[in-house]
Amino acid sequence: MAIAKAERLMNLALCLLGTRRPLSKRELRGSIEAYLEAGNDDSFNRMFERDKEDLRELGLVIETVESLDGDAGYLARRDSNRLPAITLDAEEAAALGLAAKVWQQARLAGAASGALQKLRAAGMPEAQDAYAAQHGALEPRIPVHEAAFEPLMLACRDRRPVVFDYRKANAATAEQRQVEPWTLECWRGHWYLAGWDRDRGAERVFRLSRITGRVRSRSGAFGAPVPDVVTVRETVESWAGETATRTAVIRLRAGSGYPLRARALSSRELGDGWDELEIPYGHGLDAWLVEFGPDVLVLEPADLRADVLDRLRAVALG
Repeated sequence: MAIAKAERLMNLALCLLGTRRPLSKRELRGSIEAYLEAGNDDSFNRMFERDKEDLRELGLVIETVESLDGDAGYLARRDSNRLPAITLDAEEAAALGLAAKVWQQARLAGAASGALQKLRAAGMPEAQDAYAAQHGALEPRIPVHEAAFEPLMLACRDRRPVVFDYRKANAATAEQRQVEPWTLECWRGHWYLAGWDRDRGAERVFRLSRITGRVRSRSGAFGAPVPDVVTVRETVESWAGETATRTAVIRLRAGSGYPLRARALSSRELGDGWDELEIPYGHGLDAWLVEFGPDVLVLEPADLRADVLDRLRAVALG
């Protein structure tokens, strides 16, 4: 949300919450600077109606009261917009504390910390009991290194289409994608975006580390419905062969490829700085193996070896 609009909504909310009687549009226009600069009456009316609906979507209860002369007035009663008392036991408080630590490396760090401070000021326990002592050593982290994370997070929240350049694992150059972003999910240390690819007319999942350049927002509404459940993790698992029924044999350089080693069904040392691993084989495994470059050599099956070589040649020729 643009800073100017956020400030305008905040001023409107404060006016509606601070009044003891309904305020007319004329009074609100005279009290908020942005409305005074709106230009003609039509521009102001459209802006006011959008702002009023935006505040209602955010949860503010705004009443419309008709006066004796037929003019409409607006106010937001404090008792209608007051949250009930928050009661949390020590275990719930500890869980919130752990959740806040997750975002210490991301944009949400300040918001998470501020929320905890407000809850503690309202009487939330400090979680210093036996439960917290037992689990206090937990330090969850979700790394966020990709520059695309923040603009995509905001686009998912605000339901705004985006455009970005994306390089597939087997491609030497990136190509533009127009996407209606649905959700972000972290899986095994990597962030993924799920959304509707407008050019392909289908749901797609994108790995953020393969987004090149800047994520650019676009105006307009989504053209495809957002599903109630988005199976990001299941899609990525199918790429990585998590649901595979076949196996592949690879040669892996010693001291490298730890994600592959973690999934290996068997492993043995070959000497000369190489190990041999047997790993699950499913759709998309070739794209994953290419990411390890010269540290991986596919021994079998032959079709997997051919696919990996084709991808490497495409990158080399590019």
